[in-house]
Amino acid sequence: MYAFYAAKFMAITENELIANVRGGKFAPVYLLTGEENYYIDRLSDFFEKEIVAEEYRDFDQTVLYGGETHMSEVVGCAKRFPMMSPVQLVLVKEAQGIDIREWDQLASYLESPMPQTILVLCYRHKKLDKRTKAYKAIDEKGVVFERAKLYDNQVPGWIADQVTKSGYSITERGAMLITAALGNDLGKIANELSKVYISLPKGSVISEEVIEKEIGISKDYNIFELQTAIARRDVVQCNRIVNHIADNPKDNPIQMMLPVLYGFFIKVMLYHQLTDKREAARVLKVPPIAVRDYEAAARNYSLGKLASCIGYIYDTDLRSKGVRNNGTVTSGELLKELIFRVTH
Repeated sequence: MYAFYAAKFMAITENELIANVRGGKFAPVYLLTGEENYYIDRLSDFFEKEIVAEEYRDFDQTVLYGGETHMSEVVGCAKRFPMMSPVQLVLVKEAQGIDIREWDQLASYLESPMPQTILVLCYRHKKLDKRTKAYKAIDEKGVVFERAKLYDNQVPGWIADQVTKSGYSITERGAMLITAALGNDLGKIANELSKVYISLPKGSVISEEVIEKEIGISKDYNIFELQTAIARRDVVQCNRIVNHIADNPKDNPIQMMLPVLYGFFIKVMLYHQLTDKREAARVLKVPPIAVRDYEAAARNYSLGKLASCIGYIYDTDLRSKGVRNNGTVTSGELLKELIFRVTH
C-alpha cells in the first residue's frame, strides 16, 4: 500500500507532492523551506490532516516545535515504530529554531531512515544552508520543497489562478487592486479571497465592486488609483484620493504606501530609459495593463523631477518615523504634503 522513494527528488510542485502522498508514495523526509510561508503552512496542514487517521494520531503523530526541541529528540521520535497506523508522522514546525550545529544528527539518521516514518521539517522565513550535511542528505533521500516570494508583478496572475481553481473568475483590474492593497502576502490574500467565495455562488466574477464590498478595499480610493492619478498628474483626483486615505489611516498605513510609490517612480525612471518601449512590461515586471501608467508618468515627469520625487518619499519616510517630527504632524498630513510636492 505504501511505497517509499529511493531516488533523489528533483524540483516538485505543491500539487505533485500532494498527489504522490495521496497515492501512497512517500519520502522518508520532507523539507518545506523558503521565504514564502504560504505553501509551507498549506503543506504542513496537509501532512497533519492526511497521513495518520484521526483515531490514531494520539499514538502515531508527533508535532514538535523547533524553538522548544533539539534534533536529538526529533531523531529519537523518527526512529520509533508506529503503534496503530501503517506509518507515523513526525512534524517539526519552526524547524529553523533548532541550532544548526545539531543538524548533523539528522544527516546520520538519514543514512538509514526508519521506513515507517514520515519526517516533515517546516523551515520558515529562510533557507537551510545547502552546504550542510543535513541538506545534502535530505536532498538525496527525500523531498526539498522550496518557494521564494513572488514578485509583485507575479501576484495578479497568482490571484487569477487561485480564483479559477476555486471555481470563480476575477477581473484583471480586480486582481491588481488586491495586489496593490495587500502586496505579495499570499496567506493574507488567500484569507481575504475566502471571504469573497462565501458570499458568491460558484462561477461568479469577482469585480472591483465585489472586492470593495466583501474585502473592504475601496475601488476608488486606494494606492492603485492614487498611482494612476499621479501618473496623469491629475492634481484634483490626487487630492480627492489622498484626502480619503488621510481620513482612514488604519486602512491605508503610510508605511505600506511609501514603498509602493517609491517602486513606481523607480520604474518610471527605467521606462524613460528604455530604447524599446514594447519591452516595458517584461523589463519593469508589471502586467501589460499597468504599462499605460508608466507611459503617462514618463510624459509628465522628467528624470530630474522623478529623482526629486524619490527624495520627497525618502524625506516623508523619515518624518513618519519621528525624524524632524515631534508627533504633531500626522501620517495623513505627511501624505498630503508628499503628493503636493510630487504633483507640483
